[in-house]
Amino acid sequence: MPLPSGDCELVQIMDAALADAALRAGPWLACRPGCTQCCHGAFAIHTLDAERLRTGMATLRREQPALAAAIELRTRLWLDEHTSSFPGDPQTGLLGSSEQDQARFEDFANDAPCPALDPATGLCDVYTWRPMTCRVFGPPVRMDAAEDDVQALACCELCFVGASEAEIAACEMQPPHQLENRLLAECEASSKADPSGHTIVAFALLP
Repeated sequence: MPLPSGDCELVQIMDAALADAALRAGPWLACRPGCTQCCHGAFAIHTLDAERLRTGMATLRREQPALAAAIELRTRLWLDEHTSSFPGDPQTGLLGSSEQDQARFEDFANDAPCPALDPATGLCDVYTWRPMTCRVFGPPVRMDAAEDDVQALACCELCFVGASEAEIAACEMQPPHQLENRLLAECEASSKADPSGHTIVAFALLP
């Protein structure tokens, strides 16, 4: 499945939004190279994220084969350890959609480091192609609340320690959700497989 050409624009807008939020946050933002708080625990990614990761891995296999091989080795070891409890189809990598599967996912690989994380450096080896969830982790972003359809600001627990609600709100990051949704629909429309399912990072890193 080809990655939509507009994904480059999406990534550029996201990077600019992150840089702007970080500038406003200053020392309130604890994110630094080597901080791996957000690099532990499995999370769901959509089709667009998965295709971006696959594109990134294809690039690394051509340009940095040793690095790609190291990522793939970590990924295979990760899957060997966690696939038996994967709440979905281990052949396709798609997460299950039943209530039971969703409940199982809450406890799935919660403490496991992402296979894209280099344990020696504490850096992400696919940083350029990382999912949107990774790109918004840290600064305050709007999250859907469970009740009354109200969106609440959320940020990394290591950031904004001691900050007031007003100080947090002043640093809000605003992702381009409309562009992301449009590109996701485009990506799903061109998929020959089940486009609506979610997967996890590990399954997107292997050929």
